[in-house]
Amino acid sequence: MKSEPSVYGIDHLQRDKRTSWGGVRNYQVRNMFRDDFAQGDLAFFYHSSCDEPGIVGTMKIAGKAYPDPTQFDPESEYFDPRSKRDSPSWLAVDVRFERRFRQPLPLDVLRSHPGLEGLLILRRGNRLSVTPVTGAEAELILSLAAEKGVP
Repeated sequence: MKSEPSVYGIDHLQRDKRTSWGGVRNYQVRNMFRDDFAQGDLAFFYHSSCDEPGIVGTMKIAGKAYPDPTQFDPESEYFDPRSKRDSPSWLAVDVRFERRFRQPLPLDVLRSHPGLEGLLILRRGNRLSVTPVTGAEAELILSLAAEKGVP
């Protein structure tokens, strides 16, 4: 799951302990939130649009997807006038801070390891803010983070 650190980064989540991951306006991601996310699932926090994009830590999914309240708020930049309360278009999930990596795992590190070539985050033109990771990929990412000195 990626976010710009200047908007909401791992430091914010570490401070807040838990947050709503909303404001996503992509049907693929909405469907992942609805169909694929379960309480307790591991998620990687990826910093994008910064000097060194990369995976900076982990978080856990804290519950089931629910209607994203920002879609109904006319003051929100994520307001969607077409979305109805009885049939919401967009979902959010709550995430809980788990740990911050001592060093980020930048794109070049991720690209250089066999077994990670299938990561959607590495594909040119990928615009999704949330992408799936297989169990094998997650294990490899965690082992790379351990090599970098994750507590």
